[in-house]
Amino acid sequence: MENRYRRMLRGMKVREEKAGLKEPGETVWFLYILRCGDGSLYTGVTTDIDRRLQMHQDGKASRYTRTRRPVALVYREKCGSRSQALSRECAVKSLPRDRKEKLVSSFL
Repeated sequence: MENRYRRMLRGMKVREEKAGLKEPGETVWFLYILRCGDGSLYTGVTTDIDRRLQMHQDGKASRYTRTRRPVALVYREKCGSRSQALSRECAVKSLPRDRKEKLVSSFL
């Protein structure tokens, strides 16, 4: 992971810790992986997987998936806070394809 991303994530974590404990009903973030129409994998984070999946299907979520539809949700993971979700996203994106496929197959 690049240093600038590490700094950004560290700063987010510090701000979350200063804010204190989570209150009941506070937003929970998720990591998700989509399999695109061309067989590639797309990794992202969101607070509402159903809404985000529909955005990907409609071609309104990202440039990458816009041209690779249809997409299918093949993995999701509850991460807690935004910084935890972004850290996990960076970790998953850095995995080689075969490790991502193992992760996906463990979900199914």
